[in-house]
Amino acid sequence: MEPCSQNSQNGNRLLRMVVHFDLAQTMSRTGLLVWSYCLILASVNVVHVLSSTVLPAGDIEDAEAWVKENITAYLHNGGVDIKYVAVGNEPFLSSYNNTYDNITFPALQNVQKALDKAGVGDKIKATVALNADVYESLSEKPSGGDFRKDVKDIMIQIIKFLHQNKAPFVVNIYPFLSLYQNAGFPFDYAFFDGGKTISDKNVSYSNVFDANYDTLVWTLKKNGVGDLKIIIGEVGWPTDGNFNANDKLAKKFYDGLLKKLVAKQGTPLRPGELELYLFSLIDENQKSIEPGHFERHWGLFYYDGKPKFPIDLSGKGNDKMLIAAKGVQYMSPRWCVLNEENKNLSMIADEISYACSSADCTSLGYGSSCNKMDINGNVSYAFNMYFQMQDQGDYACNFNGLAMMVKTNASRGNCLFPLQLVGAGERLELAYGVSIIAGLMLAFFSLM
Repeated sequence: MEPCSQNSQNGNRLLRMVVHFDLAQTMSRTGLLVWSYCLILASVNVVHVLSSTVLPAGDIEDAEAWVKENITAYLHNGGVDIKYVAVGNEPFLSSYNNTYDNITFPALQNVQKALDKAGVGDKIKATVALNADVYESLSEKPSGGDFRKDVKDIMIQIIKFLHQNKAPFVVNIYPFLSLYQNAGFPFDYAFFDGGKTISDKNVSYSNVFDANYDTLVWTLKKNGVGDLKIIIGEVGWPTDGNFNANDKLAKKFYDGLLKKLVAKQGTPLRPGELELYLFSLIDENQKSIEPGHFERHWGLFYYDGKPKFPIDLSGKGNDKMLIAAKGVQYMSPRWCVLNEENKNLSMIADEISYACSSADCTSLGYGSSCNKMDINGNVSYAFNMYFQMQDQGDYACNFNGLAMMVKTNASRGNCLFPLQLVGAGERLELAYGVSIIAGLMLAFFSLM
């Protein structure tokens, strides 16, 4: 497949991705900038990189070897343009109960030291991708911002290190989550076209994105690094898996955000250009849904590289569909559905549970795109998702005799019954990275 984008110069785009390093040479031919992304996993005292190398937090030699193999090896003429190495993905989430507090900062130090020793530290900076929950405001206004008490000491160490090394503070801000997590949250405040406002020290805020960003600005200022560069590592809106996750609201959010970017408005405390990365390029049907069913539906593109809705990434309002991925190959037009002639339905519940335990049934949830089907439609959807995830193996369309294969498209109304892609387990991993393109993110460094 070819990279998906609108017709524009590559210099106006960055591609942020969870790097599968077998792909780096392929990416070097796209002309896109790439974000190298290290992921901290549960293994104690390691930063686990998606290339399956491990980077002990206290071992500088391993950090140097990792940088040599996965960074400098791709910096040749015509190679990959890497700007940042993110050590960790939201390692201080309150739900992690401080699991990574003692290993994140040492790992960050080692990576930056290794980059410096390799002679690329002036160009490539190590940082940490953080969730916005590392700071808070007890007054619920930006000026009340400060780091959470349980991570304040480690965060002060990190921000001073970032400042010293001229590296950015990377934060993920999701207005959708503010709406999702709080039933009383003002709907219009999640978007950029007016509605509720709050006043804070003679500054007016009409959207939660600006308020959240400036809460961080206040937090950094209070802790001695008020001029530290901020990058929005992730921002976006999902299109399925929740009644507020749909194409219409995603377009509404992106239209407002992109208009704001092209106008170089910034925020009240940081006017001017913003550097941010949209999350994400394409849906991820194997992503954890622990935070919510919407987690598999952040993409501007469906799983097969088809665009979801018209949009103008330049922010000028000239909406059109993004260019779809080319060369996509689907498996045979076969769907697995409920055999409605089978009257023994006593095992239906168990079979649906089995199917959805190994397949993506998030579109069946309340308010989702397939939520309005009858029971037969729900069962057929679950059966087909499992069947496709098993590469259409004949054994995968049985369900104790309750299912049958059909060659007529089983989709119903707005509910798509997808077909598996040819060689999805191998070809997509080779083309994009982890499984079904886990972590690709389209982004903007400069819109002008």
